Amino acid sequence: MAQLKRMECQFEIKSSADKFFDVYKNKGYLMPKLSNQVVTDIKLLQGDWNSEGSCRLWHIVVDGGKIESAKEVFEKVDDTNRTIVYKLVGGEIMDAYKTLRSTLNVMPMGEGSLVKWTMDFEKQNESIPDPVKYAEFLTVWSKNVDAYLLNA
Repeated sequence: MAQLKRMECQFEIKSSADKFFDVYKNKGYLMPKLSNQVVTDIKLLQGDWNSEGSCRLWHIVVDGGKIESAKEVFEKVDDTNRTIVYKLVGGEIMDAYKTLRSTLNVMPMGEGSLVKWTMDFEKQNESIPDPVKYAEFLTVWSKNVDAYLLNA
């Protein structure tokens, strides 16, 4: 019987928590520019760019160069705690996982911030590996956005 599992990654960035969170909440359409190393395209499928329930189709680079699609719903936004929940609902990623939610949380820390990504997932079957390559994507993506914000 499959079970819900959790994987977390966290790291420090130099951007302010408010500035970093604002980009993820309100400027998703800029991600191919802000992090072109790992986000090749994003299209709005339903809703708008920053409202709960909006649906977007991402094309991301994982596993050292493989481009995959990921259809996600902007499920929940908590401005006070600088938290966003993304629910994956389609694309190649869902061939391996029955469910996958990625939660971004950004906390002020010193002059910069602490970024924490949490992935809650259920595998299609036990032979599927944990989503380490997606955790690596989230880390590179976040660090690219941080670097862009610092140079903007």
